[in-house]
Amino acid sequence: MTNTQAVAEWSQRVLNEVEKAIIGKADVLKEMLAAVLSSGGHLLLEDYPGLAKTLIARSFADVLGLGFKRIQFTPDLLPGDITGGYIYNRNESSFVLREGLFANIILADEINRASPKTQSALLEAMQEYQVTLEGETLPLPRPFIVIATQNPIEYEGTFPLPEAQLDRFVMKLAIGYPSAAEEQEILRRRRQRGQDEVTLAAVTNGAELEQMRQLVEEVHLEPDLERYIVTLVAATRTHPQVAVGASPRASLALLKLARAWAAMHGRTYVLPDDIKQFARQTLTHRLLLDPELWMRRRAVDEIIAQILQNTPVPVK
Repeated sequence: MTNTQAVAEWSQRVLNEVEKAIIGKADVLKEMLAAVLSSGGHLLLEDYPGLAKTLIARSFADVLGLGFKRIQFTPDLLPGDITGGYIYNRNESSFVLREGLFANIILADEINRASPKTQSALLEAMQEYQVTLEGETLPLPRPFIVIATQNPIEYEGTFPLPEAQLDRFVMKLAIGYPSAAEEQEILRRRRQRGQDEVTLAAVTNGAELEQMRQLVEEVHLEPDLERYIVTLVAATRTHPQVAVGASPRASLALLKLARAWAAMHGRTYVLPDDIKQFARQTLTHRLLLDPELWMRRRAVDEIIAQILQNTPVPVK
């Protein structure tokens, strides 16, 4: 068995278990797992209420055997509520650490309801995998993944994420409504369980996930495909309808996700389709469009599709 075949089998075990709780969203779950397999794979889930965003995050944590913390973002949340801090223990006459972000998977629920100052408390953790408290730098557990959610239809009492923070999410995903048949299956399983909670088994652990990430790093990427990634991202910076294009983080995200996707399919090399698979997810939240396009909901998708169509694919 090759290294990539090991990654493919491991991925299928994880997905099979997660799909016991999440019905009809196989494509979204695969893309999320690709992000998990890439280092720095923080995720932004943007969709309507009730579409299982929180359930998906918790299900991945349970199946991956990782520590999980949920932080409900509200307007009165303070940065110290996220990072933690030292509190005075009268019994011991000393300061003890009240941990905040110290878990493998952090669910930042409705992240855009907190103030920009509070949102920025995540920046150091997401980029450097550490927090600084009272001048002391504390490493976070590895792996460390932030899964943030936000509602695209409620704007009252919300604060849009700054570009610097959006750029740190490897990709943005929407869950979407289930089909009628899938929704009926949700009801059937709930009726048979006799309870709301779905119990999932841990099929792996953090150490094995880190090992899978190392195997993903061995996936080969041709220089022509490196140039293809760079050309795609660079095209967002010169497009006439884009005010601010994607940063080099977008190129790195495409590189990491394409390699993870190839490994999940048992391949030791990246194909152009692996890159195309994640173009929209990695670019859509990184582009700042001209003001006249702000009211067109699908404008950014149309621009990315246009860039993909106009960028020649390397042919061997």
